[in-house]
Amino acid sequence: MSDLASLSLWQKLWIYQAERFPVFKHGLLIAAFSSCGICLSTLLRHDLSWPKTSTFVVGFVVLFGLFLQLRIADEFKDAEVDARFRPTRPVPRGLIRLKTLLWVAIVMAAAQVAACLWLYPPLLGLLAIVWIYMALMSAEFFVPTWLKAHPVVYLLSHMLIMPLVDVWVSACDWLPATGAAPDGLGYFLVLSFLNGVVLEIGRKTLAPANEREGVETYSALWGLRPALLVWLTALLAAVGFALVLAGQIGTIWLVAAVSALVIILAGLLLVRLWQRPDERLTRALENLSGVWVLLCYLGLGFISLGVALWPK
Repeated sequence: MSDLASLSLWQKLWIYQAERFPVFKHGLLIAAFSSCGICLSTLLRHDLSWPKTSTFVVGFVVLFGLFLQLRIADEFKDAEVDARFRPTRPVPRGLIRLKTLLWVAIVMAAAQVAACLWLYPPLLGLLAIVWIYMALMSAEFFVPTWLKAHPVVYLLSHMLIMPLVDVWVSACDWLPATGAAPDGLGYFLVLSFLNGVVLEIGRKTLAPANEREGVETYSALWGLRPALLVWLTALLAAVGFALVLAGQIGTIWLVAAVSALVIILAGLLLVRLWQRPDERLTRALENLSGVWVLLCYLGLGFISLGVALWPK
């Protein structure tokens, strides 16, 4: 405790992010996600021009803030469970206080509001909808006991935040341009929902030897093999919607190549996990989930727009 007391606030925040919200790892995914929403909206509107740099900056800042706020909301929601079963985490071990994290979330919210006002003030209305849903998630929709007794509903209800985030980030392009979402954007909303499921199950699937009391995982809930099958189903569904989107914007060859590679790697990994699960392989599952989402969003967004604008 004395060692923790000697740390400055910035040192504590740096340690916190390294353990609970790695800024570079998460930042890369968020950058790919936010740029995909903006570029894809541009492509679906058939406007073959690069969005303004300010659009990309605002999209990234607001989304980074939203995902950080989700992490902080989880710290509050899970404080009692963490203190009991995960005392080594930053908050229960005394590294950082919940009050400090609350101020971080508030400062981030101020930056998000400023960013919206700078780019296009009506974006604040859509951001408010995302915040309201986030608040309902934090309160577990006022039925926490029922939700915990129905984990599939819990998963689906929490993943619905992803389409709302999609609407906001894509609106950075279409709202000031036309005032209406382009045709085909709905496929992107479903894709991001499925990608959220892939990430969520991928990071919460463990080998039997690594399961711990009080740590909720889908492998513990359903069994390892059923969890792997659900993960694979979500991945294949996400691939399907990604291909539909790619067909609409003319880069199906690119997304098909990436999808084929990921499916092959997933098949090889699942065979090994099926036969002899261990911590290294479940970590590989989590990493492959992140790689798929990163390549998916880069392929459908930034790269596809670059291909469309490449001189013929």
